Amino acid sequence: MTVRLFDTHTHFDFPDFDHDREQLAYAAKSRGVEHLVLIGFLESRFNDLLRIHQFLNGLDSAPQSHLAPGLHPFYIEDHQKEHLDSLEKLLKSESCVAIGEIGLDTFLKQHKAPEIYQKQKDFFTAQIDFSQQFDKPILLHIRKSHADVLAILKHHHFKNGGIAHAFSGGVEEAKAFVKLGFKIGVTGQITNPNAKKLHQVVHAVGAENLVLETDCPDMTPLCCQAVDGTKSRNTPVNLPFVLAGLAQTLNIKNEELAEQLWKNSFQALAIQE
Repeated sequence: MTVRLFDTHTHFDFPDFDHDREQLAYAAKSRGVEHLVLIGFLESRFNDLLRIHQFLNGLDSAPQSHLAPGLHPFYIEDHQKEHLDSLEKLLKSESCVAIGEIGLDTFLKQHKAPEIYQKQKDFFTAQIDFSQQFDKPILLHIRKSHADVLAILKHHHFKNGGIAHAFSGGVEEAKAFVKLGFKIGVTGQITNPNAKKLHQVVHAVGAENLVLETDCPDMTPLCCQAVDGTKSRNTPVNLPFVLAGLAQTLNIKNEELAEQLWKNSFQALAIQE
């Protein structure tokens, strides 16, 4: 039995896929991937994001593509104020399901510098304002900054929800995001038995608060990685392995879990089935 799957976070517009995107789209659909979200991160890629979105939706037997443009905190040095104008134009002119991926990231030492971190916060809050203006959920990128992201969302009385993508926080943080109306995004990391914190989180919040994502071309499930340790490209075709890893962790049948996650995805993105 093929289950229905929704890949809630992809970078399927990346040049990594230019040579075989169409074949991979057909293969993903044949494995049950009915929908996917194309995530924005840099203004310079917005045109490509839109072009690939239209290309995928022009194919007969491919997952339906959804747009979520945004300005990613990791690339904060590249963002200019006028890029927010470009984002606003895209939100006005195209049917977008969410704004993403947005948030805060202090993984690199230079991003902890006060002026750089303040710029991240400024772009994050500007995009939260867009979310409230256009009544869209947000797709959160959070690395080593969970408390600050929560504080900013609470300060904005944020009610639109969305997805805490590739969640790397602890149980209490996960529960705090769920309380604010977010689903927790689960990637191929769930297939790694050493990802103990993630396994604890999914148990603590339960299947009703989770969604699946490949985050392709990154976060390749363990079973799809090269045995020699070289970087393996992740693709939407691998989403069933993320489902299987999560089902194993939660001790729920694949089909039963898939149905719950399917409903969660539409709920998180505020779209109709």
